[in-house]
Amino acid sequence: MKNRKIIIITLLVVVSLISSLFITIGLDYYWHITAGKYMFNNHTILTHDIFSWFLYNKSWISHEWLFENIIYVLKIIFGDYNVLVYCIICISSLLLIIFLNNKNYSKNTLFTMIWLMLFIIMNSYCIIPRPHMLSNILFAVTIYLLYDLKENEHSNKIYILPVISVLWSNIHGGSSNLSYILIILFIVTGLISFDNKYIQSNKLSKKQLKKYIITLIICILSICINPHGIKMLIYPYTNILDITMQQNITEWQSILKITPNNYIYFSFIIFLLIVLIKSKEKLKLTDLLLLILFIILGIKSFRFSNYIYIVSSFFIFNYIEKRENDKNTNIILINISIILLVLFILNISTIKMIISLKPISNKMITTIKKENPKRLFNLYDDGGYLISNEIKVFIDGRADLYSKYNYKDYINISNNINTKELINKYSFDYFLVNNKYKINDYLKNNADYIIVLKDNNNILYKKIVSTT
Repeated sequence: MKNRKIIIITLLVVVSLISSLFITIGLDYYWHITAGKYMFNNHTILTHDIFSWFLYNKSWISHEWLFENIIYVLKIIFGDYNVLVYCIICISSLLLIIFLNNKNYSKNTLFTMIWLMLFIIMNSYCIIPRPHMLSNILFAVTIYLLYDLKENEHSNKIYILPVISVLWSNIHGGSSNLSYILIILFIVTGLISFDNKYIQSNKLSKKQLKKYIITLIICILSICINPHGIKMLIYPYTNILDITMQQNITEWQSILKITPNNYIYFSFIIFLLIVLIKSKEKLKLTDLLLLILFIILGIKSFRFSNYIYIVSSFFIFNYIEKRENDKNTNIILINISIILLVLFILNISTIKMIISLKPISNKMITTIKKENPKRLFNLYDDGGYLISNEIKVFIDGRADLYSKYNYKDYINISNNINTKELINKYSFDYFLVNNKYKINDYLKNNADYIIVLKDNNNILYKKIVSTT
């Protein structure tokens, strides 16, 4: 059994390595790391914008400031490979929390291997150097601590949760409200006791209930320990109710709109339901409500789609039968580890290529700096990289900042709607666009604008100043 545990840990590490092959940089990475650089070097926390010419000095809820400092420190230590190091650390930490705190993962090694392969599939589109990867870890720890008290009323590990809440509200405040929402769910499901043919619920003891309630109160207060104080309690709900963000930001959209990821998501849900239905064990009410909650959240918003894997990992092994015939399993696990490790080594060049890719060429960046625009129009996806090159932007990946000011106008301009009126409103002097957006059609057919540089898909236009 000891050898089996060592082999499983080895396999977890190798799965972390192979998962890193799916890394995508993500355009928000560039403004995140630039914000981290500024805060680290100036020994401050940003609470106002410094990257946009349009919203310069406007109040900004930098709810991911701690992540931004972490990723910048990793860059100081590991250079451009900070991306790879960050992702591998996050993936391996998540896997170790899920599996090593689970007493039942070793009772059916075949299913454990299947579950690990599903991890790679379910997380393949989430390997991005952004704060959500740390948020996944904090989420997993939260689920573990909540189940720990439910299974053992004498455990005091639950009191670690307020610390998790503080970290969460500073690393990824946009999802930190989950820490107390999950406590409420465990309290509600523990208020009733029943047992029928399919579902079972056990009432919490007074000691358990007391600990959950105390932790709930402290967690809510703990979330307020951040540079923005009590605003962080309201901030996540403000985003959820923002229709403009919901309609235009990919990660906020329903997974139903995102293919092929929706096929992966629903295939996993079907597999999960089959396992639970075929199980001889009765379904626990807490497990059922967690399942329903995160299926709904995943369908509603793409950003929550991998949470269903994490949360179900803490109860799915309870519904799996013990595998009696375990002969040669160790050899199979070792062989799988070796195969995956070889695949990782053979594909390291892919990671190098992804890390070295730049969304805007050096030539274009140099030209923009030489032209020195005062009121540049840029595309949403380009904002982060421009910021990392010390170019002031009209908009970037901080949709929560721009939403109530210029986000709708940006959407209309980029789609060539009310273009002339909106261009006059903002008095743009340069435009960095590409031929995928309709704004390019307007600019190239308008004598008031000339092309300064056309480089790959990017085109820099300059507004001609009339001399009459």
